[in-house]
Amino acid sequence: MPLPIIAEFLWKGIPSFPNGWTILKVVLAIAVVALIKWSSKGASNTSERQMHGKIVMITGGTSGIGAATALGLAERGAQLVLLVHQSPKDIFLVDYIEDLRERSGNELIYAEQVDLSSLYSIRQFATKWIDNAPPRRLDMIILCGSTLTPPGKPRVLTDEGIEETWMVNYLANFHLLSILSPAIRAQPPDRDIRIIFAHCSSYIRSPPIEDGSEAMKKKEWTPSKAYARSKLALTIFGQAFQKHLDAYKRPDGLPMNARVIFVDPGYSRTPGMRRWLTRGTLWGLGVYLILWQNAWLFLKSSEGGAQSFLYAAMEATLGRGAGGKMIKECQEVNYARADVKDEKSAKKLWESSEKLIERVEREEAVKRALQKKEKEELGKSQAPKVQASATSATDTKKGEMKRRNENMRSIAQALIIEALAVVRPITIMKFLRDSNFIWQRDSIKQWEAEVV
Repeated sequence: MPLPIIAEFLWKGIPSFPNGWTILKVVLAIAVVALIKWSSKGASNTSERQMHGKIVMITGGTSGIGAATALGLAERGAQLVLLVHQSPKDIFLVDYIEDLRERSGNELIYAEQVDLSSLYSIRQFATKWIDNAPPRRLDMIILCGSTLTPPGKPRVLTDEGIEETWMVNYLANFHLLSILSPAIRAQPPDRDIRIIFAHCSSYIRSPPIEDGSEAMKKKEWTPSKAYARSKLALTIFGQAFQKHLDAYKRPDGLPMNARVIFVDPGYSRTPGMRRWLTRGTLWGLGVYLILWQNAWLFLKSSEGGAQSFLYAAMEATLGRGAGGKMIKECQEVNYARADVKDEKSAKKLWESSEKLIERVEREEAVKRALQKKEKEELGKSQAPKVQASATSATDTKKGEMKRRNENMRSIAQALIIEALAVVRPITIMKFLRDSNFIWQRDSIKQWEAEVV
């Protein structure tokens, strides 16, 4: 390869360079692209904190920003408890955790199965967590788990009959923290407890929440409105939960040490964003792949979106003072709506959510009881059939043995009759009576009479 190039230079000389205007245009284009990419990259976390020995519970920690946050905390020595939808024995989850342990050099990474679309699953996990004496250590809860319905797709309900976006994005977090509240308040006073919510600027476009009943209605439902409403409800609940924690009086008289923090990671190239941009369709995915360079240029990476979460987890100043702060681009910002701190709206939403959970859990408990009863009755009804089939099999086996014995008797009879021609009949009959042969006595007497 170098020889032809050298020969070209020797015979034809060095080719001419482009003029200065062309070079300037190329340099300006590269500078503009670099500037756009630098501005879309977002701020980087510069705060550090000792995380060894701290237990961090994370939802949504297997993909997107949640996965990048989990990796960042694991690299700093935190013990992670990933709340995942699938079973901990799932082969893909096992591979993911092993890879995370290898990349971070941290073996203290575990998974617990929690379905955020099921109130029953959440209660099972949360009650098991708090059912411990002394209370289990818990330093941080990071709530990154969320979902959305792509534009143009129909409304989706969970198995318990709740609108999916409302359930996963808001009600699941409400239910989880409501049950874990005693475990949070029971932590020692010298421990810095942080509850970090994944936030989104879409809450600004949400209609008023009131008591949240609008989220359960099909009328005027749209994917964007449902997502914005769920994020506004989560913000209102987070502020109310901070007040709930502050109102608790510790037995030792010391101030409450748990704080709620909201984090807006900005627009990032996550699976959720890709699902929204592609409208959940194959043709949309094709367009996304063709225009992928635009997404790369204008959207953050998952690691870039995780920087604000790492800042919220490790910034020392956030462990002091009042809670309920909003973090964006690794700095504190103000809320764009004043109603997120409205106590009347928060009270209505809280009470309505409790009533909804109580009603759904009661209905689901009745369903489970009926299913259990039907299963028991089915088992009882099948038991006689199984027993009858077993008896039938036994009878069949006995019948086959009986037929086999009869055949043997018939063969033996034929042989005896043939032997009567050469053996004295009376001697043979005496032998049969004196032996333990299986023939019946009546048959022997009958043959004896016939022979004699």
